[in-house]
Amino acid sequence: QVRLVESGGGLVQAGGSLRLACAASGLAFSICDLGWFRQAPGKEREFVGAISWIRGSTAYADSVKGRFTISRDNAKNTLYLQMNSLKPEDTAVYYCAAGRGGFVSHKYDYWGQGTQVTVAS
Repeated sequence: QVRLVESGGGLVQAGGSLRLACAASGLAFSICDLGWFRQAPGKEREFVGAISWIRGSTAYADSVKGRFTISRDNAKNTLYLQMNSLKPEDTAVYYCAAGRGGFVSHKYDYWGQGTQVTVAS
């Protein structure tokens, strides 16, 4: 059974930082593309960033580029999202996702349950 469990969310002041983690089990983590998405109240889920299984290539949404960094630790089956210079508009539930081919398609087979990030102004 595949499980993705996010952690690290919380309340932070604007300009602050948070580091999200996504612990995976039950899948071939090292050969999966991995992604982070977010969904704010009343809005559709949107792409935040992704990291490929080949060469660890990364891609980011323009809204987070230069502030967020995605990384992975295949030995720990864990995906990370370092979020710096947070803004109130970053407030959302953040989801991790895993699957083959997702780096290009943004379509993933497996999803976590989400972790809330709230940025106070």
